Amino acid sequence: MRIETTRYLQCTVIRASGELDHAGRVRFSACINAVWDWSDGPVLVFDLAELDFYDSSVIGVLAMAMQRMEEEGGGRIILVRPSGHLLSVLRLTDLLSHVELRESVEETVAELMLQSGESGSPAPTRPPVVVHSGRR
Repeated sequence: MRIETTRYLQCTVIRASGELDHAGRVRFSACINAVWDWSDGPVLVFDLAELDFYDSSVIGVLAMAMQRMEEEGGGRIILVRPSGHLLSVLRLTDLLSHVELRESVEETVAELMLQSGESGSPAPTRPPVVVHSGRR
C-alpha cells in the first residue's frame, strides 16, 4: 500500500493506492490522525481511485475520521472518484450522508481556494509526503 499526503492551505489530499487491508488500516489511520496536528477542523480530500483492493478496513477508517470530526466540532471529508462498490457500502452503512463527493482532486482544491477567498493556482504548502511505499 502507498499513501501520499499533500497539504494545501485549504485542505489535505490523501491518496491511497494498492491494497488496503487490516495492516494498511493502521498506517492509513496514523496518516489521518497526523493531519489533526496540522490544523483544527481539517478538510480531508481522499483520492481512493487507485486502490486495487480494500476490505472493511476502509469503512472503519472513514468512520473513525467522521467520529473524530464530530467530537472535535469541525472538518469535512471529501471523496474523489470513489468506486461504485465503495459508494454502495457507504450507502448501506449510512456513512454516505457524512461525506461530499467530487470528480477531481484539482477541481476540489481550486473550489476550496475560491471558497476561502484565495486566488491563483493551487500549490501545495509542502511537497507530498509518502507514508509508505511498496507492497507488504
